[in-house]
Amino acid sequence: MKTENSNAASYRWTVGILLGVGVLVNYFDRVNLSVSHDALVQTFGITPSVFGQLSAAYSWTYAACQLPTGVILDAFGVRKVSLYSIAIWGIASIAAAFAPGVLLFFAARLLLGIGEAPTFPANAKAVGAWFPQHERSLATAIFDSAAKLANGIGVPLLGLLLLRVGWRMSFGFTAALSFAYLGLFALLYREPDRFTMRNVIHPSSETTEDAAAILAPPIPLARLLRERKVIGLAIGAGSYNYVFYLLLTWLPTYLAETLHISLRQSFLFTSMPWLIATACGFFIGGVLVDFLIRRGKDASTVRRSVLLIGTTCGLGLVGAAFAHDPVSALVPISIAIGGLSAASPICWSLPSLLVPNTSTGKVGGIMNFSNQLSAIAAPILTGYTVQATHNFTWAFGIAAAYLVIGVLSYAFLLGRIQPIDVRRALEA
Repeated sequence: MKTENSNAASYRWTVGILLGVGVLVNYFDRVNLSVSHDALVQTFGITPSVFGQLSAAYSWTYAACQLPTGVILDAFGVRKVSLYSIAIWGIASIAAAFAPGVLLFFAARLLLGIGEAPTFPANAKAVGAWFPQHERSLATAIFDSAAKLANGIGVPLLGLLLLRVGWRMSFGFTAALSFAYLGLFALLYREPDRFTMRNVIHPSSETTEDAAAILAPPIPLARLLRERKVIGLAIGAGSYNYVFYLLLTWLPTYLAETLHISLRQSFLFTSMPWLIATACGFFIGGVLVDFLIRRGKDASTVRRSVLLIGTTCGLGLVGAAFAHDPVSALVPISIAIGGLSAASPICWSLPSLLVPNTSTGKVGGIMNFSNQLSAIAAPILTGYTVQATHNFTWAFGIAAAYLVIGVLSYAFLLGRIQPIDVRRALEA
């Protein structure tokens, strides 16, 4: 049994790193659009509002696929669903590279949304299956921080690649990375069998909640959609994702146009807040949270504190509306995205903490559906607001108002972080 425990522990951290690599690759696909803003304007002659709609195209299909994706994940498992999804997102990147016009480029972004839709719900489900509760914050932080790292290194890397070989080749580069990851995932990922989950990953010495979660019957999607804790989680996560996608799609343009710096400089400056976000997500939302829980601190109190304080830090974004130089812009942006990134791993660990593994995919899908409604709204509203006002003041103000709603949802709807009563949920 000791050997089995050692092998499972070693393999589950392989799984954690594998999931992180996947998020890194698919966020390269996402960030490539904002990096290519000027090149696409020159190629297709698009306006700021059209670019906002193009930025949101991916999220339309991504959002539409979330609820069915959760059901499919719970029915067929992470491995099968992920293999198909990775292949689809690789094909979408190739299609974008060869698109002759804006309509076909738009269609390629729609396809990318379909391919990448299962990623985060699948990762949450994989973490719930492979990791005991006291390791889930760090395991989640690995893949969640990879999303920020992709922006931190992806913007300057893809920006320099674009300046050298053009935007089409930069999309071709991300397509090649996607297919390489497909091969790696097929080689490494497997589902844990029931014996491994009960006796190795979640032995009786862990927690009764872990053991019960393995055998509990699935909760219907319709019932989960009425669950107060799930609604609170979805609203709060949506407020975070609004800010995330506002910065993901518009930060290079904001720095270049508002602060009057060169495009090359904007690529380099853009990476700074995302690198800070990566560190905050990994070390605060992951390492620190698991450390405190292992030291005997109340798990719900620790997680709720990081969730509420981190999301509140996001209000620092308002300070960027009054910035007049790169430093005065990057400091509040870094505080905002750093705090939100510390809270984000907590969000993505909650599907596996609130419900049994048989229902984790559904909760992850509900949460990510809310996320993607925000991902649709953020670039479009920002585009129209910037075009109408010629500045980002109102754009950042709208994001701050949404964050206030998110903090209140975490505080009063999500409440204490503890498993939902499965028996009550099934009887309701």
